[in-house]
Amino acid sequence: MSENQTTPSTPSSSDSAAGKAGGEVLDELRELGRNLRSLLQTAWESDERKKMQGEIETGLNDLYNTLHQAARDFSEGPTGQTLKSDLEDLGQRIRSGDVEAKVRSEVLSALRAANEGLKKASTAKTPPPPDANA
Repeated sequence: MSENQTTPSTPSSSDSAAGKAGGEVLDELRELGRNLRSLLQTAWESDERKKMQGEIETGLNDLYNTLHQAARDFSEGPTGQTLKSDLEDLGQRIRSGDVEAKVRSEVLSALRAANEGLKKASTAKTPPPPDANA
């Protein structure tokens, strides 16, 4: 045979052992998957899981009902009514422009005070002009 020709290769005993070991690993992984699936299915179908799910659902329903009742009691009680009234009053003042005018007036006062303070600070730190006679 020439150098360019190839001979059909036959699997060596080491290749055969590696293939067998790879097959065994694959078989074990498949078995592991089947076992995990079976375990999870058994746990999911268990009476304990169903009981726990029922308790959680009941607890969440009770929580919802309690919070709903507390919100209703609050909104119908004196504090809730006061809050509701205050919010309605604030809404009315916003719509009428009272709040806007007051906020604008306070912002304007704060800006004027800041400007006055800056003017005083800048004139107090300004060195006197140089003497013209010097």
